[in-house]
Amino acid sequence: MKTIAGKTLDELAILAKEGDEEALRQVFDRSKEMFRGMANLYYMVGADKEDVMQEGMIGLLSAIRTFNPDAGASFKTFSELCVKRRIINAVKMARRRKHMPLNESVSIDAALEAEDDGADPEEIVLLADLLDYIGSNAAAIFSDFERSVWNEYSYGGSVSEIAVKLGKSYKSVENALTRIKAKIEKLVSID
Repeated sequence: MKTIAGKTLDELAILAKEGDEEALRQVFDRSKEMFRGMANLYYMVGADKEDVMQEGMIGLLSAIRTFNPDAGASFKTFSELCVKRRIINAVKMARRRKHMPLNESVSIDAALEAEDDGADPEEIVLLADLLDYIGSNAAAIFSDFERSVWNEYSYGGSVSEIAVKLGKSYKSVENALTRIKAKIEKLVSID
């Protein structure tokens, strides 16, 4: 393992990009104040400061993966830009009304369990209607692969289990679920 004592942030970022875990920890430690500062500046609907900081950490990981010391900017400058962009994007996405139906919806299982607990019957009926519509029109809504993924997913299959069962990669199943959710979101969109 390389010694990291006395390394600059740029040098640590390069080592972290190469897989040095201690360098990665040092980059995160040196960036904590930046996260806290940005978490105080931005508000994300339905989230707290920790969520904003987590988005910042994702931005920092992206900065580490894509940092090029020959591009002319220090890692500190580059990472601040990446973190800020990630947080702003997350804030914008949280404010978009088109995601509201999925963000505020109740899971199918929770809706069925809550039926006995005095849950809003209108929500339960609307959710059941949506599921019936999707089931009846799945061939028109989804591709063959998406339909296979939807069937497995709707019966509680995890992405890993679906990938194995369908003989596809984890990423292809994950991408199919993203498309499926977008299509369902479009069905329930008010905009």
